[in-house]
Amino acid sequence: MSHLELSNCLGRRFSRDFENTAMPLDHHWKPLIIGLFLVVGWGFRADAATLIYAEAQALAGYSSAEDKAVYASKDARDVMQKPSLGVDLLHRFTGESGDRGAFALQARIAYDTQDDEKDAELQLYNAYFKYKAGFSDLWVGHNRPALGLSSYFDSHGLLLDTIAMNGFGYDRDWGAGAYRDFEWGNAAFSITTGSGMPVYFKGNYLASFRISRGVLAQDNYNTGISMAYGKPLETMGYNLMMDEPKETTLVGADGTWLWDNFETRVEVMGGRNREEDAKALFLRFGIHLLEEGRLALEIQPMYVKIGNVENTILSAGPAYQLTADLTLRAMYQYDEERDDHRMIFQLYWYSRL
Repeated sequence: MSHLELSNCLGRRFSRDFENTAMPLDHHWKPLIIGLFLVVGWGFRADAATLIYAEAQALAGYSSAEDKAVYASKDARDVMQKPSLGVDLLHRFTGESGDRGAFALQARIAYDTQDDEKDAELQLYNAYFKYKAGFSDLWVGHNRPALGLSSYFDSHGLLLDTIAMNGFGYDRDWGAGAYRDFEWGNAAFSITTGSGMPVYFKGNYLASFRISRGVLAQDNYNTGISMAYGKPLETMGYNLMMDEPKETTLVGADGTWLWDNFETRVEVMGGRNREEDAKALFLRFGIHLLEEGRLALEIQPMYVKIGNVENTILSAGPAYQLTADLTLRAMYQYDEERDDHRMIFQLYWYSRL
């Protein structure tokens, strides 16, 4: 599986001064954007060069800190798992010499309960064009920044999150980038807005670079080092948490190892995060059981510290592949900072159309 997004907040201000402009997406724009997705999807309707998948998920659980039923795997303001319907489209552009590029679109309409208001939230994950330039693959749009584990590990449908969802980079960001695969590994660079899901122009930006060794599909491992510098904004989902971009310098290392039916992922990152000393440690260990590995058991400790605020998050849970298209997942999570015990259940359907 693999790591599309626009904003529920995008749109009330539109200024010619891009240093002070945000472009959020309010309720009046939603029908137009959704209609645009449908038009694009119909224009690329299934042919040999197009893959279209539909997804749907039911999700519910309980939070001890909120002492009530919850309908989000994380904070309701974030864009992790919520009850939703979505589409995942990939269209390849081909020529006489083979693939020349691709257009990717991955979007959801999710059930949103922010501030106890029930609403529909448009979530845009992948939304980019990629061009194969020969010396490199170039992309522009909303894609994964070249920083850490989230640059190649897609948690789009999963309950367990990564440090990118906890203040260290972004799962997706708006901008442009380049990457190239080698026999020994991969190198990638990106320069993005440093705002995550929404688009903001307030003098914010984030330049990232990652180089890795090992091809996971061939060598069963991939290890990389990453660096990032810029003035990003602090956002949570489509919510702007702080109005001013702040200088950030991060260095990290990550690795993924597959051995027999075991899977291990680890990431460490440190430096200055929005002008404060910061560090993070992530570890995920899983084992695949039953025929074809249909049952996965995972445990994940995570530690993050930014300034004087530190937190330990322990997550664990099973995932069972009921059919080729249907997965049942559960997660227990303890968030030390919030003193929150959360239990989440998810039924996730993902099928080619």
